[in-house]
Amino acid sequence: MTAEAVPAVRPPGPRTVDVWLDPACPYTWLTSRWLQEAARVRPLHLRRHLMSLAILNEGSDDDPEGDPTGFLMVPVRIGTAVLHHHGQEALARFHAALWADSGTGGDAGRSKKWINDPADALADAGLPADLAAAGGSTAYDGELRSSHAEAVRLLGPRPGTPVVAVTDPAEPGLPPLAFFGPVLSRLPRGEEAGRLWDGTLLVAGTPGFHELKGTPADPDPDVRRGDDPM
Repeated sequence: MTAEAVPAVRPPGPRTVDVWLDPACPYTWLTSRWLQEAARVRPLHLRRHLMSLAILNEGSDDDPEGDPTGFLMVPVRIGTAVLHHHGQEALARFHAALWADSGTGGDAGRSKKWINDPADALADAGLPADLAAAGGSTAYDGELRSSHAEAVRLLGPRPGTPVVAVTDPAEPGLPPLAFFGPVLSRLPRGEEAGRLWDGTLLVAGTPGFHELKGTPADPDPDVRRGDDPM
């Protein structure tokens, strides 16, 4: 194939980006932050949905998340209640508050491997305190499982979190371009986030593409928010 036969890579146009996330997953938090960064430099409209690592692991012989008490269901149930009653922006605020820096200063956020207390996160996000009761209730489980099943239908069983689906408003008849991840251990910002978005669409949209995996020098997730606006 000659160089002339290879089409030029053009920046993608406006896209609707649906992301299914478990709010307790640090890598999912980083992916959601990357999407926010990419939306600053690319024409993206983000929509958040819920899925659950606990539901994903139901019926498996081991417990890859190390959650014998089932606590992983608490934040995602609360997140489902937040989305149900208060919508997309409220869910974004709740998710950010779960992963907000502890306030101890220095580099403390880098070693943070777990979420803040969901009740505190509700308060920090300006949401009603009574939503915390959803964490110990099955009242929203039907809604959560329906959302989770939607993500699984896109990629098949046990896809992992997050699941991202991209649609082009100019071509509503086409099925969404769906993929898992990308899994990140640090946050790209600005045009770096935009280039990663362009490359992800290019790779995920290549016919026959299946999987791509890297080996980061520092695999621990750097979940610091710094002064990121939400």
